[in-house]
Amino acid sequence: MFRDVSSCNTYNYGDALYWDSRYIQEAGGAFDWYQRYSSLRPFVRRYVPTSSRVLMVGCGNALMSEDMVKDGYEDIMNIDISSVAIEMMRRKYEFVPQLKYMQMDVRDMSFFPDESFDSVMDKGTLDSLMCGTDAPITASRMLGEVSRLLKPGGTYMLITYGDPSARMPHLNLPTYGWNIFLYNLQTNAVLPLHAMGCQTQW
Repeated sequence: MFRDVSSCNTYNYGDALYWDSRYIQEAGGAFDWYQRYSSLRPFVRRYVPTSSRVLMVGCGNALMSEDMVKDGYEDIMNIDISSVAIEMMRRKYEFVPQLKYMQMDVRDMSFFPDESFDSVMDKGTLDSLMCGTDAPITASRMLGEVSRLLKPGGTYMLITYGDPSARMPHLNLPTYGWNIFLYNLQTNAVLPLHAMGCQTQW
């Protein structure tokens, strides 16, 4: 396994201090990585029922979860490595009971018991870890946690600019036992955007 530099730059995306600084500078704004929910909705609705208990990893200050609640989703736990982002989002959605927020590192989600979620959604978080020099280790730790947290029949939904050939060696491991399906999403970006669904066995 290897580091994927196809969608990387020089920022240290695995560092909480980088993200805290960034969210302080953005001062309450919202930013959705890659695509808004409206573009991803057909794919999400196909594989994630609205009754699902959803874990949104690397939520940042995106509107994705809010848009999903407006579309009928009932239970979304949002986590991010940045305490600044989490506190900001907690205040913003204080009166939206469907949305919960916790500061957490995706490489250690031991706060949650095994098989806690029907779906784990990732819009750029694995990509950010894949930019680090210790990418194979950090990716393995994150994906091991994702696998542990998914219920039987659950789905890990990965939205990525990474080349599928660079992602598959990390996803297609016997220890996970995932059925993987790939979609190419139409965007105006230079790099192609992919949606990869990884479904656990019943």
